[in-house]
Amino acid sequence: MLKKAVIPAAGLGTRLLPITKELPKEMLPIVALMRNGQPCLKPMLHAIFEQLYDAGFREFAFIVGRGKRAIEDHFSPDEDFIRNLEDKNKEDLACELQEFYNKINKSTIVFINQPKPKGFGDAVNRAAIFTGNENFLMQAGDDLILSKNNSHLRRATQIFEKYNADTLFLVEEVQDPGKYGVITGKEIKPDIFQVTNIIEKPKKPPSNLAIIALYLFKPIIYKAISEVEPDKNGEMQLADALKILVEWNCKVYGLKLSPAEKRVDIGTAESYLAMLKSVAVKE
Repeated sequence: MLKKAVIPAAGLGTRLLPITKELPKEMLPIVALMRNGQPCLKPMLHAIFEQLYDAGFREFAFIVGRGKRAIEDHFSPDEDFIRNLEDKNKEDLACELQEFYNKINKSTIVFINQPKPKGFGDAVNRAAIFTGNENFLMQAGDDLILSKNNSHLRRATQIFEKYNADTLFLVEEVQDPGKYGVITGKEIKPDIFQVTNIIEKPKKPPSNLAIIALYLFKPIIYKAISEVEPDKNGEMQLADALKILVEWNCKVYGLKLSPAEKRVDIGTAESYLAMLKSVAVKE
């Protein structure tokens, strides 16, 4: 059973400037609903943490970089603030925040520093001291999947274990695959693909199946990352490590989102605007 979750949140968020000059993109708000049905604004990372907690995870490692202090502050319970809300008769808000703090207090949370933005592969690699020899989930801090009763996590975990996978990640059909990492593979069961190749931002996409940044890994991923050569920008790309796993004939699978599962992406201004227009995260 998977116990540990790694959440990279060290990116500079340059595609969302100028708001990300001081505010981590992972702390940008999404529209959520409180228990009483009232809308509220909740940081993306807050929603991801609660979703993983509700799915049974209790050990978390956030990969952070310079300028991400707001993340550590947000995940540090502030009982004085709770009392201040109660004194102002804002009981609903106090209860909502206290429930979040209760989940934090029942979890083990560590922050691992990525001193320089050296790529997604480097960010994942820094979690080795946290995950050790255990299998783990990795989810980017700016990507959220909405599904009833966390069906996407349940399905991913079941298939990862059933096929004894070395790596499993989510994929979705997109209209513009040239913007993403794209897979090719054999569909061994409906919506389950055994991956044969991964192409990052292809000029001529071989498929419309794009990788979503939610992965289940065995520790062999670290060995693959150690074989990756930095790109022209000096960054280590996770996609290159995944390609190495495929070349080693490891068991790499892609699981396609079902029609009832929806991705919330805040990586660009366009995708963030689309989220604000269409999505309310129901708890």
